[in-house]
Amino acid sequence: MDFAAYREVFPVTQHGVYLNNAAETPLNTRVRQRLEEYLQVASDAPQDKPSIRYAVRAALSDLFGGVPEDYALVTSTGVGVGIAAAGYHWQPGDNVVLPANEHWNSTFPWLRLRQRGVDVRLVPPDANQRILPEAIAARVDNHTRIVATTAVRFNTGFRANLKALSEIAHSAGALFLVDGIQATGVIPLNVQEEGIDLLTCAGFKWLLGMPGTGFLYANPAARERIEPVMPGMFAADNHYMRDLHYFPDARRYETGTIAYSLFHAWTAGLELLKEVGISNIHARVLELTDRIITGLRCLKANLASPVDCLQERSAILAFSVGSDAANQELLEKLQAGKIRVALRDGRIRVSPNFFNNEAEVDRFLEAI
Repeated sequence: MDFAAYREVFPVTQHGVYLNNAAETPLNTRVRQRLEEYLQVASDAPQDKPSIRYAVRAALSDLFGGVPEDYALVTSTGVGVGIAAAGYHWQPGDNVVLPANEHWNSTFPWLRLRQRGVDVRLVPPDANQRILPEAIAARVDNHTRIVATTAVRFNTGFRANLKALSEIAHSAGALFLVDGIQATGVIPLNVQEEGIDLLTCAGFKWLLGMPGTGFLYANPAARERIEPVMPGMFAADNHYMRDLHYFPDARRYETGTIAYSLFHAWTAGLELLKEVGISNIHARVLELTDRIITGLRCLKANLASPVDCLQERSAILAFSVGSDAANQELLEKLQAGKIRVALRDGRIRVSPNFFNNEAEVDRFLEAI
């Protein structure tokens, strides 16, 4: 795979070293061109909006499994989590099990359920920053209704064993929900093979879209138990009925008008992912993170990410060079040198993508 050929598709490569894709992947020229095409057409006549919705759903199902109608279009990961959390028919004594210290977008909707009497069970990571399946299993019982997790933790890059977690959830009769924001688009993932009932993700990170785009995948088992919480004009097929009859598929969770311009442009990003291949992207980021790990170890940096087990790795690495003040100073130094990384939980977080190269990694390491 000639990844160098794709560097020109990402203009950010001309302005420094961008290693902060876990925050947001910069706009690429193909998405921008499709956005501009939409705006040109919209100035003359409205677009065929239903076809835009279907095009996005079809592209998502092609990449991640299921059928197009299993996907509802939402505006963010948190909206998808919120729909699932608020739409379940919770009863007294029910509980939900999820890892502690996850991103707040994946946590707030669950914590709010405590107001409804739901037992929200948070499982802390171990000393190596991992959430192992047996730790989740220890908190699951016959009153567990949903097991939720992020596929990849935003602060350390730990990659969860989704298949094992889905088996734990299903053995208790619970649904399995995954926040895919740090995995979809950079790690191969198939909802059916992993046993995922609900998958939610925004489009502006590894899925090469822009903020305001996202999806909620819901399989038939999930749709039987989760009601729409804010049904809009696209949740049912008859807008003039006296009784509300939702679509039988995931479209029932859609609300009102979406930013069609952004979703139309997003199709170009999803097409680019298919063209490059998510398996190829995954292999590439592992190559680049291998190089970063080797360099950081030579520099005696303290790696906070689990890196010894390949199945637990992702495109995210977190490390420390000493105190919080030292890490902040390093962040500012890197930014001054036009090297973009992030600071999360007091640690430096670096996250390369397929358009990055070895020279950029070396420039980053030399600047530490």
